[in-house]
Amino acid sequence: MIDTSVVRVHQHGAWLADNDHQDMGRSRGGLTSKIHAVVDTNGLPVHLALTRVRRTTIGCVRSPHALLPQTMLLADRGYDADWIRELARQQGRGPIFRRNAIAKTDLLQPVLYRARNLIERFFNKIKQCRRVATRYDKLAANYLAFVKLASIRIWLRANESAS
Repeated sequence: MIDTSVVRVHQHGAWLADNDHQDMGRSRGGLTSKIHAVVDTNGLPVHLALTRVRRTTIGCVRSPHALLPQTMLLADRGYDADWIRELARQQGRGPIFRRNAIAKTDLLQPVLYRARNLIERFFNKIKQCRRVATRYDKLAANYLAFVKLASIRIWLRANESAS
């Protein structure tokens, strides 16, 4: 499953003159950043990236690690592009998009699409950390590192309860 979440940048985290290189984009509410995440079928993070808000949703997929050879790709209509469908098919996956996707819809299996709540729950878990919910860091690398640390906590909790 792949999705994004928007995070507001705190006023003290935005003092850099060159915000373009720090993945901060201007929106109606001020400066914001986007967390792109790919999670597996257990809701555990596989890939994380950070971009500016103005950037399209599909920017994360261009990364070679974003799409791992699994069985299918569950995404919303923000990721509905012909080149993503082709990339998923080349990797042996059947993409499943929301019913009102812009391009020609693949066969939508509602039971599988309902499983996308795992990625929404992942964002809910990492945003329990105050430092992830609001971006206080001036540097994108520092903020992404903390998002990854919060993700490691999720992995550790999942493996702890399994043993």
